[in-house]
Amino acid sequence: MTMDSWAAPGSVASTRAAGLVLAAGAGRRMGRPKALVRGADGLPWLAGAVGLLLAAGCEPVIAVLGAEAAAAIELLPSDPRVRHVIAPDWAEGMGASLRAGMAELAAVSPHVCDAVVITLVDLPGLRAEVVSRVAAWATPMTIRRAAYDGVPGHPVVIGREHWADFAASLAGDEGGKAYLRSHGVELVECGDLADGRDVDTAAELLG
Repeated sequence: MTMDSWAAPGSVASTRAAGLVLAAGAGRRMGRPKALVRGADGLPWLAGAVGLLLAAGCEPVIAVLGAEAAAAIELLPSDPRVRHVIAPDWAEGMGASLRAGMAELAAVSPHVCDAVVITLVDLPGLRAEVVSRVAAWATPMTIRRAAYDGVPGHPVVIGREHWADFAASLAGDEGGKAYLRSHGVELVECGDLADGRDVDTAAELLG
């Protein structure tokens, strides 16, 4: 399977969106960092997550790394649109990874993007069509996330006007859930495109 086979051709309709892949965790239940996991086809999850954001039209795409970062960097596609940041406090949880990613995004010119699409490295079933649907017509004020049969999931889209307050709200392993709830996040149903399932263990990977 090639990287392009993770996603059908397409782009984020009338949206200038950056992409953020959270891939810093140690993957204790998996037995290794999920940034280093490869699917049955041999494709690294990290390369697949970055590739599907690129396929959906996101630019730049930033991978947030932590555990075994040096090995993970080697799995990133060689593409000028792709960059990475290492979260020094990644072991604190998703909030720490998100803070590092949002800090890197703050340096991206407002002339480049109006919003960011945030996804996780452990969603190998995610498709670019989901990204495109959730991010379509996003503005600097957008707060939106995918839902699967009504259950909130990823990706999440956050407009630029929220970036500073969103980053300031991040704490612990819950990440940005509280901010999304308090600001009336819009759910976009995507259950017809994917199941939204994250893969946490080696048994799930084999199954």
